[in-house]
Amino acid sequence: MSKRAVVLVSGGLDSATTLALAKEEGRECYALSVDYGQRHRAELDAAARVAESLCVKEHRTLRIDLSGIGGSALTDSTIAVPETPQVGIPITYVPARNTVMLSFALGWAEVLGAPEIFIGVNAVDYSGYPDCRPAFIAAFERVANLATKAAVEGLMSFKVIAPLIDLTKAQIIQRGTQLGVDYSLTVSCYQADEAGRACGRCDSCRLRREGFANAGLVDPTRYFR
Repeated sequence: MSKRAVVLVSGGLDSATTLALAKEEGRECYALSVDYGQRHRAELDAAARVAESLCVKEHRTLRIDLSGIGGSALTDSTIAVPETPQVGIPITYVPARNTVMLSFALGWAEVLGAPEIFIGVNAVDYSGYPDCRPAFIAAFERVANLATKAAVEGLMSFKVIAPLIDLTKAQIIQRGTQLGVDYSLTVSCYQADEAGRACGRCDSCRLRREGFANAGLVDPTRYFR
């Protein structure tokens, strides 16, 4: 019997690769996306496409409105998305986003009896977000095993798996390509239009474009400018 796993799927290339890796390892995958009040819904549409293409057991989208606290260009329409590289933690950092997403994933994992949670964070080619670091992943795993009935009663222990944490964007793309990930289904842009076309200028677009170039592969991204 396959081991169940909850996989966070945002619609971007990292989470798509993570889902493919989890399936390759024989996991019965339950894909979870979060509508957190982000600037556009194109990535949620992409998440549904990715989940369907990789034949997950179930895909759910949960909703929480982080725009209510603001503080990020991804949740506050009055803050412009920067189109040049930033110094330090950029304004596209969303306060508590990965903590919230992992908490949702943990809750579903406990209900499902799934001991593993997969998340596509990366600490090499990334934007400098503090909740993409190995220390954060390790800390959340400790919390998961302190704060759940299943762990406290000894029914299961939880493991948070971040298979891309030490890979470059090029390595991620190469690995996903080997696994048959269709990256044309994904959306990474911070300010994609309603059709899912990318701006080509934000930090996420820059990292994605450089990743495909460094991997020696054609970038299937559709750009609107």
